[in-house]
Amino acid sequence: MSIQVVAAPQTKPIQPCVVEKPCTSEATAASKPTSAGKPTAPSKRTSARRRSAASKPGSATVPATLEGRVREVLVDASIANDPALEKMLTPYSAKVRALEVVIGKLEVELKKGPVGAGNLGNFVTDSIRVQSSAKLGKPVLLAITNSGGLRKNTIAAGGLRAADIFELLPFENALAKVDLSGEQLLKLLNVVVSAGDALSGARIKYRMNADNRAELVSARLLDGQGREMGIDPKATYSIVTIDYLLQLGSGRYSILQEGKNVRPLGLTIRDALIDYVKAATAAGRPIKASLDDRFVLSGPAAQKPESPQR
Repeated sequence: MSIQVVAAPQTKPIQPCVVEKPCTSEATAASKPTSAGKPTAPSKRTSARRRSAASKPGSATVPATLEGRVREVLVDASIANDPALEKMLTPYSAKVRALEVVIGKLEVELKKGPVGAGNLGNFVTDSIRVQSSAKLGKPVLLAITNSGGLRKNTIAAGGLRAADIFELLPFENALAKVDLSGEQLLKLLNVVVSAGDALSGARIKYRMNADNRAELVSARLLDGQGREMGIDPKATYSIVTIDYLLQLGSGRYSILQEGKNVRPLGLTIRDALIDYVKAATAAGRPIKASLDDRFVLSGPAAQKPESPQR
């Protein structure tokens, strides 16, 4: 049910109401608190000026008489479709229906977590790394994205729709490759850990500092077979991330501004996920997206926040 307000002549006029809508700062200034903390009252002289201004054509304060009636309109199947509106929406109907098609199967629920964005973050960054490697024609060592860009906290196990991925990643963020020195990469990984962001291609040890924030202890890259590799501060490493982070001129991700050889991949993060899921489905593989040991808490009473899911 909706409420519709209709302005129309009345056989029995309702009681009109007069509304004064001040448009000048004079009215608001009268209600501002004084240094003593109490609102000031408008002076007689100010009130007289306001009444005088309201009576002049084009003045800032305009009295308006409003008349109307309210009627209830039931919105249900009894209301005929609007042919003009249907014609306008027809080109989009097929696209909307296509989003409801199941494109893959999730073995487990995807859930966003505080460190590394949980297995939801793993799913997203693993997809980025695989599809970026295919796009570049060579393995991508590391993929990174921010957890704030993941706009769904959970996706249920079972059928995965294209709509789920659109809801998860509603922005048109595009992927890009950038080269960093090992020293720059270690700084970047510290940012990823402290921000609770997601990555694929590294094993991180971290600790909680006095402010109960995660900070990097050590980081090692993983090769295609899952073997750990140290990070040489003087070597050059190619990573893939989203253009949003690359374009931040300040803040924690400003380290990316020091990177070289930036190469846009012509692929959005959302399309990378959809392509990844469709490829897995075509190969008969469900999406596991399990938690693993890519983030390990180190220190007193150390425990793993990510326990592998079976």
